[in-house]
Amino acid sequence: MMLQSCSLVELPRIDDDRGALSFLEGRNHVPFDIARIFYLYNLAPRASRGDHAHKVAKQFFVAIHGAFDILLDDGVAKKKFTLDKPHLGLSVTAMVWSRLDKFSDDAVCLVLTDRFYEADDYIRNYQEFLTAIKITKHIT
Repeated sequence: MMLQSCSLVELPRIDDDRGALSFLEGRNHVPFDIARIFYLYNLAPRASRGDHAHKVAKQFFVAIHGAFDILLDDGVAKKKFTLDKPHLGLSVTAMVWSRLDKFSDDAVCLVLTDRFYEADDYIRNYQEFLTAIKITKHIT
């Protein structure tokens, strides 16, 4: 199961009377070298994002403001995570279907990946994803 490779990561948090500071480092808190960073914001509460899997790319999600849910699906099992703390990240491996939804009005989702954008890395059809998972299982 690929979901076993996906995990929540507690990021460092430094608090003092001025506020809080958190940080993340590639190959330390994020389990890969960071090639690309993007963020989602001004999200409609009923909108969903994602609804795809990556053939190769790994991702790391952080709710740097507000909250949202991520549903992960490896073709066998599903697991929901709620990200609602800026010092908590979710590491997601390749070949895991992800759907983000239930965004708070103020949600900002930070996403770090180990690859530059490649359209061919995306599987956007769930049935194609299930077929690819079966083929991958037979190959390995």
